[in-house]
Amino acid sequence: MFASFSRYQPQLLSLLRIVAGLLFVSHGTAKVLGFPAMEGMPGPGLSLGGLSGPLELILGVLLVLGLFTRPAAFLAAGFCAVGYWAVHGMQTFMPIQNGGETIALYCFVWLYIMAAGPGAWAVDNMIGKKG
Repeated sequence: MFASFSRYQPQLLSLLRIVAGLLFVSHGTAKVLGFPAMEGMPGPGLSLGGLSGPLELILGVLLVLGLFTRPAAFLAAGFCAVGYWAVHGMQTFMPIQNGGETIALYCFVWLYIMAAGPGAWAVDNMIGKKG
């Protein structure tokens, strides 16, 4: 029954990239623009917290558009891995205990997208950057 869904894999890959990218952008806008307003957001600066907002914003937009998808996903996955271990992993190993579920999941979503590519709907496909 579910095998028939495999024909939609390229479109669903694009949806995963776009939705995850929009959520990633929202982390960046909360940190850079203060929207949506959230308590405990790091301020600007040269710390990991201060750099995370601009990186999430820029990489998130690239991923939503599907522009430079593989390099953007590679950078985002690495950034998330560093962020997990620097912020959450130092508390305790288990993400459910240290509040790092979201960043850990982002890390593996971006790693998958780096390997799988942008999917059917991406600027990369329109400009011939499929590799």
